[in-house]
This record gives sequence, C-alpha cells and structure tokens, in this order.
Amino acid sequence: MRILIDADGCPVTRLAVEIAENHGIKAIVFCDTSHIFEFDKTEVVTVSKGADSVDFALVNRCEKGDVAVTQDYGLAAMVLSKGGIPITQNGLVINNFNIDTLLQTRHISKKARMNNVHLKGPSKRTAQQDKDFENSLETLILKQIF
Repeated sequence: MRILIDADGCPVTRLAVEIAENHGIKAIVFCDTSHIFEFDKTEVVTVSKGADSVDFALVNRCEKGDVAVTQDYGLAAMVLSKGGIPITQNGLVINNFNIDTLLQTRHISKKARMNNVHLKGPSKRTAQQDKDFENSLETLILKQIF
C-alpha cells in the first residue's frame, strides 16, 4: 500500500505525507509545474501543465490497494477501476457504492454552470475537516495493515 496524493489544490497534502511517514508507508505527491513541493522522505512527481496531466500520472502509477487522496471524482473512478481506494480531502472514502452518485452530481453541476446558473462554492475550510480527513485516512491504513 502507498498513499498517492493529487496535490494540485489539495489542502491536506502535508497532513497526508505526515500520516504516511508516521506509519512507514510510501507517499507519492503528484503535481504540475504550477506547484512546488519538497519533502525529505517523499517522492514528488511533477508533470507538465495540461488538462488532467496530474490525474493520468497518478492513475498510471496506481496499484491495487493504494490509497489516492483526490477531490476529483473522475480520477477517483479511475483509481477504483485499478483497485485503489480514493479518499477526498474531507475524509469521504469513495467506493463502488457512492461513485455513481458523485459523478452524476458533478455532471448536473457542470450542466448548470454551462447554463449560467451560479452555484455556491465550497465554504472556508475548517479544522474539523482536517480532523475528519485524518481520522478517515488513519482508519483506511489500519484496515489495510491488519
């Protein structure tokens, strides 16, 4: 098991790396050239800017049992297809039972935006969301280890 992090715009990148290191699990951070990450013990994969370039780099490295931190439901679906376990920055574990609903919601929202319907964006990130993510990732790791 490894922890693969879609780091473009991810507010829990450092937290995920810290949790991986605490458990002796390899973490790999994926980002494009717009971002700079440096970690002592963590591999950083930097790809060229481009539509979904980070997503494709991550999914190409994903293996069965890997945990992928992402807020992109399309990437989460690809991770699921490779036997990986996607988790969002808020701690939602994405699985075969909820992915269809999440993708449908994304599609409906995109159609609304294309028709000039202004949807409310996400609210300011809270400490509780970080805690929820931490608890969910810790639980996933412990389930995989034991």
